[in-house]
Amino acid sequence: MNSRTEKLLIAGPAGEIECAVDLPAEGQVLRGVAVICHPNPTQGGTMDNKVVQTLARAFVQLGYRAVRFNFRGIGRSAGAWDEGRGEVDDALAVIAHARDAALPLALAGFSFGGFVASQAARRLEVAAERLCLVGPATSRFDTAPVPADTLVIHGEADDVVPLAAVLDWARPQALPVTVVPGVGHFFHGQLPLLKDIVLRGWHPA
Repeated sequence: MNSRTEKLLIAGPAGEIECAVDLPAEGQVLRGVAVICHPNPTQGGTMDNKVVQTLARAFVQLGYRAVRFNFRGIGRSAGAWDEGRGEVDDALAVIAHARDAALPLALAGFSFGGFVASQAARRLEVAAERLCLVGPATSRFDTAPVPADTLVIHGEADDVVPLAAVLDWARPQALPVTVVPGVGHFFHGQLPLLKDIVLRGWHPA
């Protein structure tokens, strides 16, 4: 079974937002919608980042319609970098467009995208089903507290966001963190393992 990807532009607070929607294969039961936020655009982050694409593939395999998007000023998305404030607004606009009242909403993010997902989740009137944060940029941005069932995955050897910073953020929440030994921020060479952790952790056996 092969998934399909559709590209579209939607209205956002700073103009059009470029989105890519990865769809489960024909005949696969659709069990939710997942919105995935990409890493820091000032450091080259886009919706085509390999970790973001890995998250999308994992959610598609789980039966979700996976929605990736470019923050303002990236790719075909209008606007300019807003230090995280407007980027949260972008995520909320994508969620509003992608959300289906009949289906659960999953929120995911990598690095800066983890910060955005955490802040967007706080502002939703109808809560997300669950969050998945990979390498959340807790040392660089005001990452919000998250629900107790949030799946947090971090590399032991992360040289962009130190593991200690994520543990300091998680500790007051008594929030478990899945630590991948010897892995850096971008999960080089370990993307299949990252996907497997999401698949197993999202629906524990």
